[in-house]
Amino acid sequence: MLVYKICKNENDFIETSINESVNFLHTHLEQFGDDPKDIRKCIDYALSKECGKGGFILLAYYREKLAGVLVMNKTGMSGFIPENILVYIAVDAIHRGKGFGRQIIEEAIKLTEGNIKLHVEYDNPAKRLYERIGFASKYAEMRFENKK
Repeated sequence: MLVYKICKNENDFIETSINESVNFLHTHLEQFGDDPKDIRKCIDYALSKECGKGGFILLAYYREKLAGVLVMNKTGMSGFIPENILVYIAVDAIHRGKGFGRQIIEEAIKLTEGNIKLHVEYDNPAKRLYERIGFASKYAEMRFENKK
């Protein structure tokens, strides 16, 4: 059984440091992850009290050891752009295949007001999990990298 800790500001990180969460995500997202600096920016955004920002970090423990981390950011939008974006979800590799990812996402959905979107690479095996939970591809994301 997973035990959760919800962090909505820096004061919630008494037992588990922000750096531990960044390192956990960087390690367990593997090839689908981002640079630790970018993960830290995302966590700082989730913990921000600035207008239009915020969200939460969901820490999942199994047998008193960190087993998963999820980061949900508010988008500051609603309607055609969902109110929330699930930016990161990672489960420790030793616990994969036990349903922990699904449990963590379902707990996050309970904690979230409004719609949720996420981005997933087509070859990420987690894509099937997201679809089974009820996430659907509405649009193809396209990006333009402005070199200015």
